Amino acid sequence: MSAPVVLATAGLSKHFGRLRAVDGLDLAVPAGCVYGFLGPNGSGKTTTIRMALGLIRPTAGRVEVMGRDLAHRARALAEVGAQVESPAFYNYLSGRRNLELLAALTGPVARGAIDAALARVRLDGRERDKVRTYSQGMKTRLALAQALLPRPRLLVLDEPTNGLDPQGMKEVRELIRDLARDDGITIFLSSHLLAEVQQVCDRVAVIHKGRLVAQGPVAELLRGDGEVCVRCDEPERAAVAARAVAGEATVTADGLRVALAEEAVPELVAALVAAGVRVREVVRERRTLEEFFLGVTGQQEAAL
Repeated sequence: MSAPVVLATAGLSKHFGRLRAVDGLDLAVPAGCVYGFLGPNGSGKTTTIRMALGLIRPTAGRVEVMGRDLAHRARALAEVGAQVESPAFYNYLSGRRNLELLAALTGPVARGAIDAALARVRLDGRERDKVRTYSQGMKTRLALAQALLPRPRLLVLDEPTNGLDPQGMKEVRELIRDLARDDGITIFLSSHLLAEVQQVCDRVAVIHKGRLVAQGPVAELLRGDGEVCVRCDEPERAAVAARAVAGEATVTADGLRVALAEEAVPELVAALVAAGVRVREVVRERRTLEEFFLGVTGQQEAAL
């Protein structure tokens, strides 16, 4: 049984004069997943997020959150938390006081929600320290605590690891995983750090020039034809046998590189053994998310 969809867009479009920033976008974000939202700079990611949060009106199309039309904004967004762009806090106030003020601005929160949010992002030992003493990673976690105050079922994060050092990125990545796995929160994550997205996301969508070019589980999108590295004796002899199966085989220092569909690997190994080649190791190299992204957007550089 498939998971219910918590965020969906249908024909979502936003035009600024002649510019079609978002053009007929159809997204479906299932409950319980970490969903990566990717695209080059200027592709329409931030515009889409702003429409999904009711911050700007679409030119055409619709957004549904928890099955509710965003036209009824208050009801649709009641169970949504968000961090959009860089977090801004009062540096001369404590982390707790910042959350108290922000909660007063955005609406009432449940009793104990601030304590629970601070504990969830592992700031409960530093909540009374002034924000100016926080590292950038701690400020990012404080922003996540703010997004968790309404106890959301859907959390929208726009570039949450932007500007963090490797340790800060690791902390935020682990927190995102925990929120999805342990708290059952669906995460909608926009990021330009493809290696990070590949580590944390279950599903992704890629948009380019305002249009959807790919959407689905990460494992499925990265599956497909790739290269097989074979460590073996007598690489030249092995290449002859491999070419009978794969057509192309490149000799390397310790074996072969063969472009081959996954289901044909057993046939390749059998051909090598039949040719008297001693096979030491066969390793399948899968595409990275960066390679997939560059392929579907037609870009030559990973500049999102």
